[in-house]
Amino acid sequence: MLVVCDVDGTLVDGQKRLTGATIAAVARLRAAGIRFTIISARPMSGMMPLAEQLALDLPMGAFNGGLIFRRDAGVAEHHTIAPEVARGVFDLIGDAAVDRWVFADDRWYGSTDRGVHVAHERLASAQNMIVRDTFDDLLDHADKITFVSDDAVLLATLAEKVKPFAMRATIVQSQTYYLDITALPANKGAGIAALAQAIGVPLKHTVAIGDQANDLAMFERAGRSIAMGNATGVVKGRANDVTTGNDADGVAHAIDNLILGRMM
Repeated sequence: MLVVCDVDGTLVDGQKRLTGATIAAVARLRAAGIRFTIISARPMSGMMPLAEQLALDLPMGAFNGGLIFRRDAGVAEHHTIAPEVARGVFDLIGDAAVDRWVFADDRWYGSTDRGVHVAHERLASAQNMIVRDTFDDLLDHADKITFVSDDAVLLATLAEKVKPFAMRATIVQSQTYYLDITALPANKGAGIAALAQAIGVPLKHTVAIGDQANDLAMFERAGRSIAMGNATGVVKGRANDVTTGNDADGVAHAIDNLILGRMM
């Protein structure tokens, strides 16, 4: 069996930290012979510290699976946004009042380094933003483009505006205030399939744990799905089980009660 776990809002708490209870639960899971790995919208730089803390030696998925890598063996698979899609998305967004982030070459570039979401992303990506006025030279090899706004209506409007590219890119909200564009294969459905294949576990023997809309694609492919207690109603409704929230050691609860507990 293989457990594939989302990171933000799931594996880590609201302060972006791994708790002792979660680390211990993952160790119990592995001691029982069940493999564990992570997949996230984060870049590789933001996943490596967690991989070190958990001593993960299996392939992991950054950028929702667009980049499959191992802690000690480099990148195995890498999908970037098609250049014409990246440029087209920026053209459609135009001068909308949103912050713009571009992830490329394992670096984080942005239009401004102000705001609470910048502080959170600094923790999540484990690096500082490089502020730029233009991103043209990055758009031929971008891993992820994120438009950032707390205006839910505006972000929903922009999601509709970029829908012409939905058949050529993955367009999804990784958080209510982030609209992410990644390569078409860079979605958690394809990601969990790639991880399962790389690790040698049939998809029907996988368990996916997550909390946001971008986790639904892996819920659809996994043998079993577990939503976090802090997940949206839609995500909970599409899961087989619901655990406690990420600030209440929800992953540890899922491991001990919904996975290991059902094997006894």
